Amino acid sequence: MFFHIVLERNMQLHPRHFGRDLRDKLVTKLMKDVEGTCSGRHGFIVAITGIESVGKGLIRDGTGFVTFPVKYQCVVFRPFKGEILEAVVTMVNKMGFFAEAGPVQIFVSNHLIPDDMEFQSGDMANYTTSDGSVKIQKDSEVRLKIIGTRVDATEIFCIGTIKDDFLGVISDPGAAS
Repeated sequence: MFFHIVLERNMQLHPRHFGRDLRDKLVTKLMKDVEGTCSGRHGFIVAITGIESVGKGLIRDGTGFVTFPVKYQCVVFRPFKGEILEAVVTMVNKMGFFAEAGPVQIFVSNHLIPDDMEFQSGDMANYTTSDGSVKIQKDSEVRLKIIGTRVDATEIFCIGTIKDDFLGVISDPGAAS
């Protein structure tokens, strides 16, 4: 799920950046350092939408660097247990498959795949129904439900299932060819 929140960060800036465009340099450095990172508490920081305030700088002894407290608004993505997501399959093996929904990697175990789907090894490993009508392979789009999350300091891992109503393959790249 996406959230719009306010976060705070202390930014260090080298003295060579001091001048008229100090604020612009600070915002550029903030965007470069923060966007695309993951904080276990808040989730993945997708984009900075605005700067609320830049506090007074504090000079660091001996280095000349100045630390500025910056308060900024950003959009974060954090998956929750029970959430339904659409994801792209990145890898299929006999244990299950991995899929990505934006920056989040989700593992779906073969026990959480419907019983009528069997693993097929070969050139392109996949899970196929007995009649061959539905196939999960690399680059397939699936709708899945998150049943568990594990949050580390810099990463979020998820376990998903497609063994529920209205879940499963949305689009199959193999069917188009």
